[in-house]
Amino acid sequence: MVATASLARQQPAVDPSKALPVVFRIMDKWQCSTDEQLRLLGITSRSTLNKYKEASGGIRLSADLQERMSYLLNIHKSLRLLFSLDESIYGWVRKPNSHPFFAGRSAMEVMQGGRVADLYEVATRLHAWRGEMA
Repeated sequence: MVATASLARQQPAVDPSKALPVVFRIMDKWQCSTDEQLRLLGITSRSTLNKYKEASGGIRLSADLQERMSYLLNIHKSLRLLFSLDESIYGWVRKPNSHPFFAGRSAMEVMQGGRVADLYEVATRLHAWRGEMA
């Protein structure tokens, strides 16, 4: 048991803030405005948003922000698996969707509700559609 604890201390901890640049690149490709980025990430301060944009790791992130980032990364992953063209991968989030859940709204409109649950709803639908295609 002592060896296991010693090994755990030797392994570097994962730094979730290292994923921030990837999340910002995705939102740039989705053509998100600053206000849209704030809502997607659940941030209220533009100065905080800018601090995160400039970071390359080593900053503390709230559990809420980490969860939001995870959903955004999963949405992007699902889109990359569902589509082969960049136009579709990055354009889908802005297109009106006829699926009953979306009721003509785009995924971006849904995600702009500002709740983590909004990101979850989009991510789980994409995940399900991805599974249907496998």
